[in-house]
Amino acid sequence: MGKRAARNGARRGRDHTRPRGRGRRPARRHPRALLLVGGLLGLSLICGAAFAEWHDGDDTQQPGYAAETPLGDREPLPADPSPSKSSKDEKQKDGKQKDEKKGKGGSGRAPGDVPASGPGTFTPAGASGAPVGTGGPLRRYKVLVEDGVDVSPRQAATEIEAILAHPRSWAAHGRGRFQLVSGDDRADVTIKIATPATTDKLCAVNGDTHGELNCEVQDGVVVNLKRWVLGSPQYDGPPAEYRHLIINHEIGHMIGFHQHMACPGPGKPAPVMQQQIKGLDGCKSNAWPYTKGGAFVEGPSVP
Repeated sequence: MGKRAARNGARRGRDHTRPRGRGRRPARRHPRALLLVGGLLGLSLICGAAFAEWHDGDDTQQPGYAAETPLGDREPLPADPSPSKSSKDEKQKDGKQKDEKKGKGGSGRAPGDVPASGPGTFTPAGASGAPVGTGGPLRRYKVLVEDGVDVSPRQAATEIEAILAHPRSWAAHGRGRFQLVSGDDRADVTIKIATPATTDKLCAVNGDTHGELNCEVQDGVVVNLKRWVLGSPQYDGPPAEYRHLIINHEIGHMIGFHQHMACPGPGKPAPVMQQQIKGLDGCKSNAWPYTKGGAFVEGPSVP
């Protein structure tokens, strides 16, 4: 009994200094806590890596994003819609077909609508304007249109006045001064718009225009009605733009550019003194003597 009591007393003393279960429960829960914390930490690492991979990637590849070009690198939108490449190539298969389509697109007229000949008499435009240009002598000009054609003399004169006053034309670069005067006033230059047959007669002194070309004559310029209305099969632009080339080319002869010019190189703008209606020789169509930056567009002289 004494020994048993001693053992019981020792047990009670041990249990009194270390309460039952308190030293063992943390040991039993510790592996589970580590497992839970480790799982949460691993899940956080996986989610963080996935977010970093998505965020550091190319945003343009994610739904809802679109690649943007800096404003300075964007090409300006054209003023008018351009034809698709396929339709443009189709036009160039046949020069006559392109000529006809340009006539319809730019003036509502087809080659068959332009009279081949007329009476040879002219109606002057009753319009006048202020002088334009700097440098050189003042050239007073008037505009006449052959009778029996569907072109208004006043409208044609107003358009020619705008062509000569254009910022890329001769007048804006010191090559001369020009003033539109009424048909009843004295003029230094006469610009006539004539049917192909009449043009051939008026230009015969300088060579055959074959019912297709324009010419400079002693007292002025003769513009072929066909070219004025339809433009040119070789010119990559509307008839209204080609009229700039007609006037600038013929006035160029008048102010001293007596010889024609050739294409200065493939892909470059053609000089207005090049006979672009006869072919561009690798150059790009151009209706103005000067570039937008003010540089003169020139090429090798053609005898």
